[in-house]
Amino acid sequence: MINYFEDLLSLVFPEICNACGKPLYKHENLICNYCKVKLPYTNFHLQIENPIEKTFWGRVNIQKSSAFLFFHKGNRVQHLMHRFKYKGKKEVGELLGDLFGQELLKNNYFNDADIIIPVPLHPDKLKKRGYNQSEWLAIGISKGLSIPCQNTVLIRAVASSTQTKKNRFERWQNVETIFKVENPAAIEGKHIILVDDVITTGATVEACANTLLGAANCKVSFLALAYSSK
Repeated sequence: MINYFEDLLSLVFPEICNACGKPLYKHENLICNYCKVKLPYTNFHLQIENPIEKTFWGRVNIQKSSAFLFFHKGNRVQHLMHRFKYKGKKEVGELLGDLFGQELLKNNYFNDADIIIPVPLHPDKLKKRGYNQSEWLAIGISKGLSIPCQNTVLIRAVASSTQTKKNRFERWQNVETIFKVENPAAIEGKHIILVDDVITTGATVEACANTLLGAANCKVSFLALAYSSK
């Protein structure tokens, strides 16, 4: 009887794919199987000196870097990011993070990492949005890689203005001194995976990594859900 009611309810209020907007089949979750196959995967973790790693050359000592998907205006990833970041669909980020983590685990990309840390939001922005999208992505990656996630070590001590319309140098100036490590002992000697939702110029990641490296004897790698070359 319960299954019949659930089937009837799904006909009236069908769950939709967060990438394409079409109704999901009963066995599908958040993203339809067709979109999962058609998503623009970067496979950067299979490339030596991939574009994200090159982004940080001469700027900050990042051990490894990768992103799961290519971000282009109007593509499926933009729709997913919009739902994930602005429409409260935080579970989309968790699912994609989990898939990313499983892929990385399959290729032994992070066999020596100790802890996953999301890029933090300022408390005022966190209160306004209700959640940190990078944290939910980190939670998913944590599941996929079976590496613990820690969200209280790195904090954003100063609120910054939006990065959207700033050039590379302005983005760097905007975030240069806004992060702080609360408990340096927690990362001493650790290999940290820093996680953010999208990478463009890498200014925020650079600021976070420099803060972590300046606070303790540690190593930092980086993962993003999506990579935008703009």
